[in-house]
Amino acid sequence: MKTLAEITAELAGYDPQSVHVTDVVATTCALVADLKADPSNHETVDIGDLTGRVLAQPVISPISVPPHDNSAMDGYAFAYGDWDGERPLRLTVAGQRLAGDTGLAEAPVETGACVHIMTGAVMPAGADTVVPTELCTREGDTVVINGGGLRAGDNRRFAGEDLQAGGVAVPAGQVMHAAAVGLLASLGINSAVVVRRPRVAYFSTGSEILSFGDAPRSGAVYDSNRWVMLSLLRSWGATPIDMGVIPDDPAQLAAAFTQAAAQADMIISSGGVSVGEADHTKAMMRQLGDVTFWRVAMRPGRPMAVGRVNGCPVFGLPGNPVAVMVTFLAFVRPALQTLAGAEPTPLPMAVARSVEKIRKRPGRTEYQRGVASLDADGSLTVSVLPNQGSGVLSGMVRANCLVVLSHEQPTVEVGDAVTIWWLDRFI
Repeated sequence: MKTLAEITAELAGYDPQSVHVTDVVATTCALVADLKADPSNHETVDIGDLTGRVLAQPVISPISVPPHDNSAMDGYAFAYGDWDGERPLRLTVAGQRLAGDTGLAEAPVETGACVHIMTGAVMPAGADTVVPTELCTREGDTVVINGGGLRAGDNRRFAGEDLQAGGVAVPAGQVMHAAAVGLLASLGINSAVVVRRPRVAYFSTGSEILSFGDAPRSGAVYDSNRWVMLSLLRSWGATPIDMGVIPDDPAQLAAAFTQAAAQADMIISSGGVSVGEADHTKAMMRQLGDVTFWRVAMRPGRPMAVGRVNGCPVFGLPGNPVAVMVTFLAFVRPALQTLAGAEPTPLPMAVARSVEKIRKRPGRTEYQRGVASLDADGSLTVSVLPNQGSGVLSGMVRANCLVVLSHEQPTVEVGDAVTIWWLDRFI
């Protein structure tokens, strides 16, 4: 990964309105890369609360998995020897083994004999193969294996073939999902050391913004961005610090930035990053720290300031709610993953066939709200919603994907393939 200084130097040559979205992702991740939680910010969490957390230390397996050679099937364990796996083979049933049986010290299985064995039971000494029950015919104390192409060693699990005692079971940086949590449980481990959840301070800006309980007034609107952002931050594993609404006043904005930088790992604001007379966010960032860039060649979300205040990363997002959501998913989310100690991951993508013409001019990346579905022949198709205004939040409720139209892509014709980002699980 390039350093922040290297990326900033590259961006210095850009037209301020043409910063490419790929450079934004690299910059935002580099911005927080040196601020990952150190050991003082690690904590031990019980297994019931591990889901979604990021491991700060690798989990070392205390045992081998499986701990012993065992059967992968219900069937009969025997020594394959020089059998060809095709002709019928009659064996004497010398005993039975169930999963969990203890005190298994009987003599090795002899040639011409077998042991009736259940899935997970310890393999008897002398046996190397298990034939599934359905390939056998039981006749009293004997069983006939009916061929079936069985090979030596089939259906036998070896001790430690999954994990070796002393080896890394789950690496540091792993986001703990159901499978990883289950793996810890299978090792008898009921807690793990994880990175503390990143603390993210958020405030909306604008003298026209109403909070709940404020009296309605002409020209004012209720604050949706605040609740969008608090929800997104919780969904992506952060601990939000709600700083409310800051009016368009430089002194109050400077105080809010200073307070946020003193208690958070990251600061996010919305609004005030354009060129209006009341847009003070970018100016305050420059006064208190630095601005790496502002304005991105994208739609929605072009006005966006990224930098630092008192060493704390700052994302000054646009004021319109759809632009806030798109810029969060595209840029803040990977930076947040980096800050939490995880590798940034892309949103789930797919390729769909457009059922309509989508107007697009080269020179910017566009994210259009769409509805994807399977047509009669099972092909994935997508259509875009009619009103793509960045203030139309209802479109983000109706959409199940974003149609991603790349920087140099021209107008999309009917039937053209387009890339989509699935949204259902992420907004």
